[in-house]
Amino acid sequence: MRQDAQDNAWCRLVPGTPRATLRLSGAWRLAHLPQIEAALAALVLPKDLTVDAGALEQIDSASALVLLLAVEATRGAGSGAGPTWLGLSEPNRRVVEQVRARLGLQPARLRGERHGVLAQLGRHTVELGDLLLGHLNFLGATVAALGAVTLRPTRLRLRELTVQTEHAGIGAIPVVALVTALIGVVMAYLLGLQAEKYGANIFVVDGVAIGTAREFAPIIVSVIVAGRSGAAFTAQLGSMRLTEEIDAIRTLGLDTWQVLVVPRVLALTVALPLLVFVGDVMSLVGAMVITGPMLDIAPGAFAARLREALELRHVVIGLVKAPVFAFVIALIGTRMGMSVARDTRAVGAATTSTVVQSIVAVILLDAAFAVLFQALGW
Repeated sequence: MRQDAQDNAWCRLVPGTPRATLRLSGAWRLAHLPQIEAALAALVLPKDLTVDAGALEQIDSASALVLLLAVEATRGAGSGAGPTWLGLSEPNRRVVEQVRARLGLQPARLRGERHGVLAQLGRHTVELGDLLLGHLNFLGATVAALGAVTLRPTRLRLRELTVQTEHAGIGAIPVVALVTALIGVVMAYLLGLQAEKYGANIFVVDGVAIGTAREFAPIIVSVIVAGRSGAAFTAQLGSMRLTEEIDAIRTLGLDTWQVLVVPRVLALTVALPLLVFVGDVMSLVGAMVITGPMLDIAPGAFAARLREALELRHVVIGLVKAPVFAFVIALIGTRMGMSVARDTRAVGAATTSTVVQSIVAVILLDAAFAVLFQALGW
């Protein structure tokens, strides 16, 4: 067989000048070790070699040992400085370096890939497309699981739903109440500074009430929940995936969506509208507290103006947004946790990504709601 035709599912040797390239692919795990050893044995590796691990999905210590013994043999075949490594992901690099240290070998020579601006833009676009496609697939699976619960309510795990509702709802009331009350104080203070110039002090109640009910309370509470419950979902499920608890659930014949995803999604969807209502009330309380000494608006006058200015539709609009925001936050949090790599650093990165994605999604959805309600005349 010619050297440039030596190709298999695990590795491929590509001749080049001045260095040949060994391209790795697939998941190198202990279960496939005999095939991997056979694939490497079938190749004639030169002494000047570049190992391209860009397509390598995963590697364990046993496979890394076999790979290092094969490629590092080229160092002893001549006076070359040994192979150059390219495209190693951080988790795979740590595995390879740990095995290398055990063997007493010199650290790997890593070569970074250089991409132009257009190539980086394309790569980020592809990554964004993959992320959105993954969310869409997860959305379909979640909707199917919710449909199964609707058809057969006995499949719903009430204990888990209660626990998650307590954590996402009741446990979040203190921080939501504190933050929204302070937001009400700030809004009333800023509006009061301007209204006082024109003798329109009483209209501060209108601005605070409508602004809080329609926009500020849903967004602020959603951001708090994204940083609290969304991140917690990712960290919990990521840790379970890391410790193989999710695999154990599947081994027991249980549906992971019914056990892990559905209770969290339903709990957050139920809890967030209640938290938004708490935010509405506390924002008005905070505004009432500051408008008394600042604008001479007595609590009775504040309440009377509130009844005139705040129509029920404004409150309903804010409460309608809440379950949509909650569903998206729970979807992102559970999906990132269920798909996290089996690596401790990956869990932290996924948790951070969940918060960022959730906040961006909430803002985009709020903008879409604003356009929709404007078109409907609401």
